[in-house]
Amino acid sequence: MNMKRYLLIALLGIGAASCNSNTPEAPKGQLPTSLVNNPHTANGIDTVSAARKPTMDFKDTVHEFGTIHQGESVTHEFTFTNNGKTPLLITNASGSCGCTVPVYPHDPVAPGKTEVIKVTFNSAGKGGHQEKSVTITTNTVRSIHMLYIKGEVEVPKNK
Repeated sequence: MNMKRYLLIALLGIGAASCNSNTPEAPKGQLPTSLVNNPHTANGIDTVSAARKPTMDFKDTVHEFGTIHQGESVTHEFTFTNNGKTPLLITNASGSCGCTVPVYPHDPVAPGKTEVIKVTFNSAGKGGHQEKSVTITTNTVRSIHMLYIKGEVEVPKNK
């Protein structure tokens, strides 16, 4: 019984020691914690941490593609700039349905840099007024950003 207790204490001590390592760089293949630091606390927002966060400032967040024929695809590039003080990381971007596909930068966007998110809408099987959205998840204070595309899809008349 005592041997088991000593073994358990030794294992806990090793585990605790490994948790306290203060390595300045992230292990290979992992992101540094400074990219994913959350300034929200139980008492509100830590304004000092929030001021250091990246931003995602879009030129526009809504694109009106006009009228297209059923089966056509349209693509729009949404331009954004990181006007924050740290790298911007987009962790996910997803369309509201399979017909809306975003392509986004997977590498961190440095402060002051401008990038694009390319959104393609495929109108196959669609008709009439269409409004689709893209949800973007980031390491900004806001964390979720939305993009919208809308327009009309003409359905061919049967002869």
